[in-house]
Amino acid sequence: MLGHLLRRVGASALTLALVALLVFLAVDAIPGDPARLVVGLEASPEEYRAARERLGLDDPWPVRFARWGAGFLRGDWGTSLRYGRPARELVLGALALTVPLAALALVLALLIAFPLGLLAARRVGGGADLATVGFAQLGTALPEFWLGVLLVGLLAVGLRWFPAGGFPGWMDPGAWRYLLLPAAALALPRAAYLARLVRGSVADVLREDYIRTARAKGVPGWRVLGVHALRNALVPVLTGAGLTFARLLAGAMVVENVFGLPGLGRLAVVAAGERDLPLLSSLAVAVGALVVLVNLAVDAGYALLDPRIRHP
Repeated sequence: MLGHLLRRVGASALTLALVALLVFLAVDAIPGDPARLVVGLEASPEEYRAARERLGLDDPWPVRFARWGAGFLRGDWGTSLRYGRPARELVLGALALTVPLAALALVLALLIAFPLGLLAARRVGGGADLATVGFAQLGTALPEFWLGVLLVGLLAVGLRWFPAGGFPGWMDPGAWRYLLLPAAALALPRAAYLARLVRGSVADVLREDYIRTARAKGVPGWRVLGVHALRNALVPVLTGAGLTFARLLAGAMVVENVFGLPGLGRLAVVAAGERDLPLLSSLAVAVGALVVLVNLAVDAGYALLDPRIRHP
């Protein structure tokens, strides 16, 4: 198991390095001049040239990438051109909102998906199965931002059960209430996907010989379904949950703008609009690193669930 995880860590480090390179090249290719953003349109040619030299924009891109990558590893992610503050401080502050939002949405999605998927798998073709398939088709067709607007209109503006938007900060005891509606908007489409995944995975396991043997020995149906079948069906579901978390991070950046949340979404819009290269690069690499860490956690979960990985 340790050897497997070490190999995965090495592959993840290489993946993250490639992501950083692609992000740097993509951001560097965006039209515009960061030096002009710093000094303004009325600056003299001398001030403009001094800004380009200070920012190192005249160096070849491999030199600038090496300098930027080394600084990133040291914790120096540069200074935001728009805010004049360290990019690391801004990105970590936004992650402190976006990551809990995505995690809450994943928990809600799993709480919806597992009961629906198990009920559907018990009797493929039955009423619960047809209802789950219908929910999955409908849920995957609904965009998160539209669900967010709908939930605000119904539950926040109409019934006044939840705040319509904004975020008071984690020092407020009721801060989680501000995340429930955006998390629900994110969770429903992902719950539809995961319910279909649980249903298919469990239904396949229920056809195995050892399941028929367990039933022939008189093992209760709930134990066959919830213990024997579910445990062996969790590997593909774990993969789906890992992919879902990555998609939730991307979806959260859209939903945050609907609800006015100061997370990665708002920060990314400002950074792209202002061509804030240090902030935009730090955002992209930080999200890439987070996705890589989630994939490592999924690999560790594989090793716990499948003995063939622990003892190859």
